[in-house]
Amino acid sequence: MDWLDALQRLREERTPAVIVTLAIVRGHAPRNGGAKMVVAPDRVFGTVGGGNLEATAIKRARELLASGGAEPELLTLKLSDKATTEYGVQCCGGEVTLMLEPVRVVPSVAIFGMGHVGLELARILARQELALHLVDSRAEMLAPARLGAPGESGVLADAVAEVHVHHEPVPEAGLAALPPGAHVLIMTHDHIEDLAVTDTALRRGDLGSIGLIGSRSKWARFQVKLAELGHDEHDLARVTTPIGVPEVGGKAPATIAVSVAAKILQLIEESQAAEAQPPETAA
Repeated sequence: MDWLDALQRLREERTPAVIVTLAIVRGHAPRNGGAKMVVAPDRVFGTVGGGNLEATAIKRARELLASGGAEPELLTLKLSDKATTEYGVQCCGGEVTLMLEPVRVVPSVAIFGMGHVGLELARILARQELALHLVDSRAEMLAPARLGAPGESGVLADAVAEVHVHHEPVPEAGLAALPPGAHVLIMTHDHIEDLAVTDTALRRGDLGSIGLIGSRSKWARFQVKLAELGHDEHDLARVTTPIGVPEVGGKAPATIAVSVAAKILQLIEESQAAEAQPPETAA
């Protein structure tokens, strides 16, 4: 499979990877400069020459995946019988420099409720490299005149994120469109909607996080209702509420949005590091 096709498949699967490029070749080497290989936690596509050269590159690529590293790095190897590695000797006689480029999974974040806080939060998160889902039961809250157009106008004028707008009269239905690992932020205009979205989110075991806006008294009532709906303490512990960074005070929508954005970006970093861990059965 072509490395570009492999990379696209991994992105669709939401699997992190490292692109390994034979950047510089001095003397003789198994392959010419520019050869590429894509290393996933449990798969490898393409080749940069086999032998200890390739095995060493794969090992280092998987170390980067396991650590959640995001910065490219260079790896220089001598191909001589005097330069041994744990994978043996390669006697081509040259020297190669490999560039390893981590390709992280693009995180998905869904905001349920595009009121004042939701709109300010969308303004902030749209500037991140995300798949950003905006969900509301009220069509007017998602109107182009209010949101603008990504990359063109309004709140989303300088959007970097891939923005998806979902008008859902039954808002919890919007959860079906989210990929595994998505981070859900619940802040609708109606506590009944909030409860329904929270209940449905808890029935998905593959979400990255569930954040709920609101007071302690609201959460106390929700815990009773959610328990009646069959959720246990382990389920309830998956909900972060009130979502946000405690040190950021203030009740203005823009201030709350800053606090929530800071917390969700922290949760994304934590989950990406966890997702990058290779399976125990990986080579």
